[in-house]
Amino acid sequence: MKATSILFIIIGIGVLGAAYYGISPLFRNVELHEADPSLTQVTEIIQGKELQKQDLMEQTQDIPKTETSAPALQIMQSAPVVGTVGHPASGTARIVENEGKKYLRYENFKTINGPDLFVYLSKDIRASDFINLGQLKATEGNINYEIPIGTDIKDYPYALIWCRAFSVLFNSADLSSVL
Repeated sequence: MKATSILFIIIGIGVLGAAYYGISPLFRNVELHEADPSLTQVTEIIQGKELQKQDLMEQTQDIPKTETSAPALQIMQSAPVVGTVGHPASGTARIVENEGKKYLRYENFKTINGPDLFVYLSKDIRASDFINLGQLKATEGNINYEIPIGTDIKDYPYALIWCRAFSVLFNSADLSSVL
């Protein structure tokens, strides 16, 4: 009788530990607001003048291009972030290119937290073939993830928030229509 009681206690502690690991992140929200990489070069060129996105294209049309200037600034359209059952999400995702670097940028992003969440660019929503952009930095805000140089983003049209511990999709954005 004593051995079975100890066994139940050990199993109970294991179950509680696993439940804490799986559930506790749901109650932790992290907010982060990173600068839009597409505005960095423009802000420097226009000498710090604050711009709204709708004014950005008008203001940059007359900027002279020189041989030594960085590659052309590209501002892409956004794709909506779509949550899954039990994992609501909102906001938009887009690819931004500036100074030869590409970024996945989430804007007005909001999702629930979870254990072991990572950001992937993937060929499908099952994450069968993906590029890992790193751990999820925050559950709310405007967040940038640098895309490795040489990545053909047309081959990876899905932005995913993926739980590695449980192989579960939290949310996605289909970028194929905006690439």
